[in-house]
Amino acid sequence: MIDAELLLQGYQLGVFPMAMDDDSIGWFSPDPRAIIPLEKFHVPHALRRIARKEIFETKIDQRFADVIRACASRNQTWINREIIESYERLHELGYAHSVEAWSKGKLAGGLYGVAIGGAFFGESMFHREKDASKIALVRLVEHLRAKKFALLDTQWLTPHLQQFGAMEISRAHYLHLLARAVELRRKF
Repeated sequence: MIDAELLLQGYQLGVFPMAMDDDSIGWFSPDPRAIIPLEKFHVPHALRRIARKEIFETKIDQRFADVIRACASRNQTWINREIIESYERLHELGYAHSVEAWSKGKLAGGLYGVAIGGAFFGESMFHREKDASKIALVRLVEHLRAKKFALLDTQWLTPHLQQFGAMEISRAHYLHLLARAVELRRKF
């Protein structure tokens, strides 16, 4: 298991771990880095309609272990047993969180990440039903805005995240935003 203090220190310095093909742990600090500016978060029109229908109920931190394991259950994954155990420990300590989308009493999708100060570091998402992880992301952003968070880190830019307003910034700019965000006194 990765020591919790080491994980938290890594995030505060702009680095995060990923399991490699041989199960070793690599540490990354991408340049450019991807973020979703909370004030510019965009909900696509079709997803807005789905949210209004309230097909999914969202919850926070009800099934963290199930969420991280579902995120790991895919052919290509960087989440191994050591990552799972390490983040479950961070969850026990109050730093790692899950946002879940439920449908008919079952976990339909969700995401997890780490909160330090006013920064949230998104780690992974999954869905078992169409749009469930997207609804979880919308709920996360609403929650972060309500709690006055300053930074939503998504690590790398993907077409999936681009539709929500994700953008790339230089590592130097990211580290500047990060230093300010982690100093904020926020509670997830």
